[in-house]
Amino acid sequence: MGLASLPPRQAPLVPQQWADALDAISTSRSPPIAVICGPKNSGKSTFSRLLLNSLLERYGIVGYLDTDVGQPEFFVPGCLSLHLVDECLPDLMKTPMREPERCIFSGDISSKRDPEAYINYIFQLYDYFLEKFNQSDDADSHRKALLPLIINTAGWVKGTGFDVLVELLKYISPTHVVQMRISVESKNLPTGAFWLSDKKRGSSELIELATVFNDSFNRSVLMRKNAHSMREFRLSDYFKRCFSSSLNISTNKELAHALASIPPYQIHFSQVKVMHLYCQVPKHEVFYSLNATIVGLAASSTVPTSSARCTPWYCKRHRCQERHALCDYTCFSMQVGEG
Repeated sequence: MGLASLPPRQAPLVPQQWADALDAISTSRSPPIAVICGPKNSGKSTFSRLLLNSLLERYGIVGYLDTDVGQPEFFVPGCLSLHLVDECLPDLMKTPMREPERCIFSGDISSKRDPEAYINYIFQLYDYFLEKFNQSDDADSHRKALLPLIINTAGWVKGTGFDVLVELLKYISPTHVVQMRISVESKNLPTGAFWLSDKKRGSSELIELATVFNDSFNRSVLMRKNAHSMREFRLSDYFKRCFSSSLNISTNKELAHALASIPPYQIHFSQVKVMHLYCQVPKHEVFYSLNATIVGLAASSTVPTSSARCTPWYCKRHRCQERHALCDYTCFSMQVGEG
């Protein structure tokens, strides 16, 4: 079976309504913080990528907070990631894998198992961005220019998913909220500033956009996603980075053999603590749970108490000159800290 891939596509013709929205956000007085929300297959990713390119023309560097753990834009599934993008996307139909500025491993392709942890992870990434890239400091004359931020959200907008989105919008209080709407009204978010009570008046500019599936030449302007294929493609791309680009790996079987050829690190199992994020596994079944499983490799300087919530921060990889050290690339390397 071949590795998942996305066929090349021509860039879409931007609908006028979308073009007006892109211009309104990109020409705002201060660096915008824009949240893109809406149901599945409504055009959130397409609009986010168009907005990214538009903002790059003015600012040069744009923050991108990807909160869709199932179908991320720039990194692997199961992670929430903050990126600093400094170059336009040449192909709007496919985004390249990027090393994140900051990333948290959630360990699942959905936020349904632990919505509280999921929203707290988003808050931590957002706070990091504000502190480092979106706050002026008069005492520091060498501080970098303030950066805009795009926050792309998941398509789960009903039930608990709606509650999570409301909490996100209340906490972030973005300058712009772009709500994508589809023809099936029952799947849409409520119109207006749904995240605010009637007594409160927010400062966010709300932009509601209708989904446009085809332009005047009947070409698709949306990226129809196959979630399973997208996840397979991302994971394959991630693990292929273990090897030189000159090594031609075109099938899953070839990738598996290449990974198996890397001499692994060995450590006594007594020195490893296995933590299952969303379930409890009996001690006598731990080995079964690890068999043929992709795991996150973590390092902790402290042992958290059972009541403390840990934040599994992703650690940037460092390629070692020793070939055996490349096995660091075959797992998600994280640092666990109390948060």
